[in-house]
Amino acid sequence: MKIIQHINLLFTFCMLPAVSFAQDTVRYTGSTLSNVDYHHGQLSPAIGVHNIQTMRANRADGGVSGWTYNHAPMLAYWNNTFFLEYLSNPVGEHVAPGRTLLQSSKDGYNWTAPVVLFPEYKIPDGYVKEGRKDTANNSYAVMHQRIGFYTSRSKRLFALGYYGIALGEKDDPNDGNGIGRVIREIKADGSFGPVYFLRYNHGFHEKNSGFPFYKNAKDRGLITACDELLATPLLMQQMVEEADRGDELIPLKKDFKAFCYYHLPNGHVAGFWKYALTSISTDEGKTWQYNPTRAPGFVNANAKIWAQRTGDGKYAAVYNPSEFRWPLAVSTSNDGLNYHNLLLVNGEITAMRYGGAYKSYGPQYVRGIQEMNGRPPDGNMWVTWSMNKEDMWVSKVPVPVTDKQKEHIDEVFSNIKDGEELRYWNIYSPLWCSVAIERLPNEKGLVLKDKDPFDYAKAERVFPASEKVKLSFAVTPSQDGKGVLEIEVTDAKGIPCLRLIFDSTGTIFTKQGYRNRSVGKYKRGEKVNVNLDLNAITRFYSLTINDNKPVLNICFAPIKKAERIVFRTGTTVRFPNADTPTDQNYDLPGADSKGDEATYFIHYLKTAALP
Repeated sequence: MKIIQHINLLFTFCMLPAVSFAQDTVRYTGSTLSNVDYHHGQLSPAIGVHNIQTMRANRADGGVSGWTYNHAPMLAYWNNTFFLEYLSNPVGEHVAPGRTLLQSSKDGYNWTAPVVLFPEYKIPDGYVKEGRKDTANNSYAVMHQRIGFYTSRSKRLFALGYYGIALGEKDDPNDGNGIGRVIREIKADGSFGPVYFLRYNHGFHEKNSGFPFYKNAKDRGLITACDELLATPLLMQQMVEEADRGDELIPLKKDFKAFCYYHLPNGHVAGFWKYALTSISTDEGKTWQYNPTRAPGFVNANAKIWAQRTGDGKYAAVYNPSEFRWPLAVSTSNDGLNYHNLLLVNGEITAMRYGGAYKSYGPQYVRGIQEMNGRPPDGNMWVTWSMNKEDMWVSKVPVPVTDKQKEHIDEVFSNIKDGEELRYWNIYSPLWCSVAIERLPNEKGLVLKDKDPFDYAKAERVFPASEKVKLSFAVTPSQDGKGVLEIEVTDAKGIPCLRLIFDSTGTIFTKQGYRNRSVGKYKRGEKVNVNLDLNAITRFYSLTINDNKPVLNICFAPIKKAERIVFRTGTTVRFPNADTPTDQNYDLPGADSKGDEATYFIHYLKTAALP
């Protein structure tokens, strides 16, 4: 999207009448706000969130993963399988050619390689868009999608995409002058049905387009499903940006973007758009009580907001609560109108390895599973998002959403039921630096692996807020000549007071102000038992490694209470920040490279209150 459009949209909704708190509208009543100077916003995490990378762009891979602009993911759950679709361009936003790719997963953690769902589409030579002079000559469409899936009443799953036209610089493919929206069935065996046009833009029809119109299909069930979709205002509202201006099937014909919705207990519909605009419908989206207006108390800019009813009958909204596209947070509501908290979903930003037009930093453009598109059996909320408009991710957010750990921790991973080991852990697991439970010959443990020069694996555990606390854990490094493992104890806002470092030379350091202090050595394959006795009041902590004598240290930063322990295979990332230039037009050196893998096996974690 272009900056002038952003300003115009912002001006439009700022000039709308203020929504009274007495009116039936969504609002944020909490006091927690994010701090954009930190990637995590200084937000407390929603306990047990698992962030899983599904696709890592890499030009050296070639094939469908070789394109480095990847964005706008959508998610569905059908036939006991997750489906994730996203649009892809070679380098930058709205720079042709474009196509839509699809991944699938049985468990949300292990994903198939992407395959082409909607292929590149050639624009007819000689085509000239209304109001412009650029002429198509061996030109290709770009893809866009605000609605990705539709599960029909007959329980068939269909994927949707949109072919837009951008022939020159600053040409907007979502100006109502594109080619049209396409639909395709995803079958139970993983194969796809034919591609059909669901709805054309003006100037295009079956005689001058590359796919048939759905009305001419021999599949009567497909025709019925398409008719259902076109007759549903809440689904058609998601198509407003790309459709013909004045399309009679679009209920609210105004420039409000990226619509999503849920049903309230009274049957009314709460609608959400970019900038946290909201309105209420009493007739399934045919009309809206008032022009979409910023939900009081919500902070959100030109990035998508996702909201849904959760499996416990409550509601959740996931979005970037800032004027930037970080952090990614969740807010919850008991009634679908009053949101009362703000918790962290993902506060990491990997390096943008590849430059490109309109690539924004951060975890963004979040989408979940639309009401008719399935419910995962675990009862949790699953969402998908793109990192830096480059890589694809999913997040599992446990339901009910909580941020407090009431009991101290006594977790020996070998003693925990299979599949339950990471229930209360927050993990950040890229494809090249994973977080998972694995087995040694005689036990199982939490394993962090890292071969990514541009990212890290991270696992953190919330424990009861404590002024005085004992922490005990054991780590077995698989190497002593490469890699790094940093272990931090932080407060509720993610501010660390102490840091231990297993560095690449076999030395264990603790951070002491500007300098690091050596506190011991480690060897590959040998278990390192660590005991920390922390007193946040005095700022001192005692460190014991294996059977060595305790070493007294001072915290490098003050905190009031300790509440989290973090294991991370890399150093803290502070780029980008609020002053970083908007556009990165360069690739990072070695962007395609893979490093030597380092592995760390964590055997147990225990915490206890100190007198």
